[in-house]
Amino acid sequence: MDTSSLPSIFVSHGSPMTALEPGAAGTFMQSLGRRIDAQFGRPKAILAISAHTAARAPVLLAGARHEAVYDFGGFDPKLYTLRYDAPGAPDLARRVTALMSAAGLPVHVSPEGGLDHGNWTPLRYMYPDADLPILPLAFVPSQSPAQQFALGQALAPLADEAVLVLASGSITHNLRRVFEQGLRGPVDRPEIAESAAFRHWLLERSGARDWEALFDYRARAPYAADMHPTDEHLLPWYVAAGAGGRENAPLRLHDSVTYGSLGMDAYAFGAQAARLLAHEPERAALT
Repeated sequence: MDTSSLPSIFVSHGSPMTALEPGAAGTFMQSLGRRIDAQFGRPKAILAISAHTAARAPVLLAGARHEAVYDFGGFDPKLYTLRYDAPGAPDLARRVTALMSAAGLPVHVSPEGGLDHGNWTPLRYMYPDADLPILPLAFVPSQSPAQQFALGQALAPLADEAVLVLASGSITHNLRRVFEQGLRGPVDRPEIAESAAFRHWLLERSGARDWEALFDYRARAPYAADMHPTDEHLLPWYVAAGAGGRENAPLRLHDSVTYGSLGMDAYAFGAQAARLLAHEPERAALT
């Protein structure tokens, strides 16, 4: 298949329980990996940006091997039995360093490895064999959406090199809201109005390529402070968007909600993003 212009992707990983309770989002992510392979060929490597891997300056985790990091507490003990052991991508680290340096962006390279749950949760669904080389990029959560977008723009050449830029966060993310109702309630409980309004605003502004509004989402989006008390779960969206290019409207591939307020939307970015909407027969629902 043609691997040129591989779209960049944002997926919502929701709460750590997504790894045990896949719901509609997990089934979608399983399908997404197959769609990418069918439409573009299997990626050579993945550059992974997660809301839970952050630093004061950008850092590439260029270890030769990665294991799952259990960066959470208070959830089902079964989560600690899940594994995702994958090869690292030190060669890709050199390429990404060159791209970021050419754009005037600082970056450090660490010999360490490890995948936080924002990375390994979607990867377990998308590429369960854990055979693709992965390079996690720790981003800077204090930087603005526009700065995250600029980082993504620096990474754009990877689209023509069969490297998948995969960003992970949550379209809406207020765990306080979730814990108020409790994790023991139904995962597919009705969505609260605030979450629906925020998700709809992001979809509309994306379709209009209204980057000015999207960069200023804190002031312009409805219920922004409630749906994102802190920025880190939405900022990876901007990295993936930048990699897809300002001229291309973000394309929503999936929308669903867990626990009433965790938006699980997924987006693709780039000139060829619409190819991922091609029908791909779903397998049996995940259990």
